[in-house]
Amino acid sequence: MDELFSVSRPRREIAPGAVHVPDWLDPGEQRELVELCRDWARPPAPMRHTLLPGGGRMSVSTVCLGWHWSPYRYTRTAVDVDDAPVPPLPDRLVELGRRAVADAYDDPAAGGGYEPDTALINFYDRDARMGMHQDKDERVSAPIVSLSLGDACLFRFGNTESRGRPYTDVRLESRDLFVFGGPSRFAYHGVPVVYPDTGSSRCGLTAGRLNITLRSTGLA
Repeated sequence: MDELFSVSRPRREIAPGAVHVPDWLDPGEQRELVELCRDWARPPAPMRHTLLPGGGRMSVSTVCLGWHWSPYRYTRTAVDVDDAPVPPLPDRLVELGRRAVADAYDDPAAGGGYEPDTALINFYDRDARMGMHQDKDERVSAPIVSLSLGDACLFRFGNTESRGRPYTDVRLESRDLFVFGGPSRFAYHGVPVVYPDTGSSRCGLTAGRLNITLRSTGLA
């Protein structure tokens, strides 16, 4: 779907500290990020389907910057891939993260104080899903910044107590921003549905969905 024909969507606070900002990335920024993701997905420390402790593999494929995430820890090398050093988090993503927090919370000071040090980049094909989970392997509670590119998805944002109800379903389009921190920092969330062939014709991604999540690990 091209932005030219999109219906205007208002920003929404989904829960305290959880804010959806539609249409946050312009077409040029989307294309730039898609191209950068292609570069980041290449070896060494390439994109992979993460092996879970129970023996299964995640249906999304993931590449990491700054720190490498594998269940359930962060390391400086891709310990479950090729043990190569993880590329540093680019300044471009740090800048985007700070702007995202400032815009989502309408608080320049909060944005200026945001110090992300890792990015997890997930690629969803039409059959990929992400179960309800908490982002809780970090040692600090700084907000999570999520950027969407390509196909739309149903993003399920829940509560901090369990994977079940209550939760709110939000459709995330290419170019959307979602930030969650404060009381909602440890809310369960997931992606039960990806909508194939809904991506923007301008973003440079012909199929699938890319999700860039920025985090502060609190690690030295």
